[in-house]
Amino acid sequence: MSIEQAFAIRAFQRSDADAIVALWHACGLVRPWNDPHKDIARKLSEQPELFLVGCVGTEVVGSAMIGFDGHRGWVYYLAVAPGMQRRAFGRAMMACAEQRLIERGCPKVNLMVRSDNSTVVDFYRELGYAEDKVTVLGKRLIPDI
Repeated sequence: MSIEQAFAIRAFQRSDADAIVALWHACGLVRPWNDPHKDIARKLSEQPELFLVGCVGTEVVGSAMIGFDGHRGWVYYLAVAPGMQRRAFGRAMMACAEQRLIERGCPKVNLMVRSDNSTVVDFYRELGYAEDKVTVLGKRLIPDI
């Protein structure tokens, strides 16, 4: 892949699945209790047009899974391939995600970052995100594994 190739963002295509899962593994986003293929299948059943893929040429190098419930927007699985980071691709993915949410009338976007991932927290702070004073609670309803 040459450096001259432009970064482009498009909707997820089913043929992207393996490359996206590999990207998520490379970025440390996959956890043993989550099956990434099931996460993809679930997203494709709800607002599939909000599953974004970043490419350089034909190579998948980024992802963002977006949702809007009518009250808040959410961004999950924002990822940029480790060898492609620090080229503003993550910023471009977030700008696109935010624009898609604004187009739907979304007043606020939320995202979750693991508390020990200070590099990613700093990335979002540079984009204008701030820590909300909330406690996130979770309960698994359908086990993946």
